[in-house]
Amino acid sequence: MPSLVFFGLAYMVPLTVWTTYGVVTTSTEGHLPAAYIVTTLAMLLTAYSYGRMVVAHPRAGSAYAYAKSAFGKAVGFIVGWVLLLDYIFLPMICYLVIGLYMHDYFPSIPMWMWIVGSVLLTTLLNIIGIRVIAGVNFIFIAAQFVFIAVFVVLSVRKLGESGVHSFTTPFLSSGMNVAAVFGGAAILALSFLGFDAVSTLSEETKNPTVRIPRAILLCTVLGGALYILESYIGHLIFPDYTLFSSVDVATVDVMKHVGGDLLNSFFTAAYVAGCFASALASQASVSRILFAMGRDGVLPKPIFGHLHPRFRTPVVPNIIVGALGLSALFISLEKASSMISFGALAAFTFVNLAVIKHYVIDKGKRSPGDLLRYALVPGLGVAFNAYLWTSLSGPTFAIGLTWLAVGVAYLLTLTRGFSRPVPDLSMDKADHEGNGDIEVAAQAAR
Repeated sequence: MPSLVFFGLAYMVPLTVWTTYGVVTTSTEGHLPAAYIVTTLAMLLTAYSYGRMVVAHPRAGSAYAYAKSAFGKAVGFIVGWVLLLDYIFLPMICYLVIGLYMHDYFPSIPMWMWIVGSVLLTTLLNIIGIRVIAGVNFIFIAAQFVFIAVFVVLSVRKLGESGVHSFTTPFLSSGMNVAAVFGGAAILALSFLGFDAVSTLSEETKNPTVRIPRAILLCTVLGGALYILESYIGHLIFPDYTLFSSVDVATVDVMKHVGGDLLNSFFTAAYVAGCFASALASQASVSRILFAMGRDGVLPKPIFGHLHPRFRTPVVPNIIVGALGLSALFISLEKASSMISFGALAAFTFVNLAVIKHYVIDKGKRSPGDLLRYALVPGLGVAFNAYLWTSLSGPTFAIGLTWLAVGVAYLLTLTRGFSRPVPDLSMDKADHEGNGDIEVAAQAAR
């Protein structure tokens, strides 16, 4: 159980709260901790539903796999297609954050150089194989927890010297904009990407129908508690969000206020290292997915379906993902975060719906207790996630729905108007030959 929980927390990245700290603090008018409470509640309901689906399908799974099993391959394909948007954007947001914080720390070096350099290095490492990274992964994760402990201790000491203006304002205040809080909560779904990764270990876990659901819930509870704690202390220590020197790197203002340049240096080192590890894993994962889709004929095989003869890694998918990562040069942090949350919230909604479909409709479990477990709780999960999903911005919906329309059109083309079987997206646990280095890359950053 401890290994499962640590795996999930490592995948979620404990410092991810600072990725959108300035963006969501500003959009919620100083109520980031309140927004995190809303998101955590939605994720807890979804974590419960993931657990129910693990019991129903005790194997490596995902939102795509559960949607496919409950609603058929066509719906599963579309859910997987929406998730693919997340996979594609995840490396890009890592490059964007690296560029933002490294440029802030070294202002004489243009931000674009950090982004381009990170893309080139990550792509190269993913092509030649990055087994060496696995050896230092523990350092990356441990450094984040050490930083959180140091940050909390220094913040408490600082608050003891300066006092606290209000302990409750970050959660509730007069004139609080509730709609803005829910809008911010929608963006924060990004912070919880990875709690469901525990479900991919079902086949390696003893008694998975008991341990995996508990581990998923524990990851969500502990992750949400960490995010709420970090954001709450940040708000107490630096309550006036209008004084941020930059919304995108507002964390720098908080760190310097708490511990000066030394703490800011510690944060930058730990955070950028974590982002780089995450970029390695996410680019490895999405290139592996694109390779599998090309190998299976879902994407053009001549482009996506081949491995390098020496390194046994998918070269063209890696280059394509790296090229897409260069969109960090011109996209805003808020837009990138919203796009990832668009796909995540849509997928989470279908996981909750899958529980209702599988247990209540297909299995006929309709006693009062069953309706509570398999209809009411996941139904609340549907409502929470759908409401957060609709709280995202108009431009985010325009891009997300365009991507969805492309997926529907592509599915119709592949199946010739459903006259042919719907193909699998190969988005579950890797069982393809030649993917050893890629799997090590994903495990390393996890």
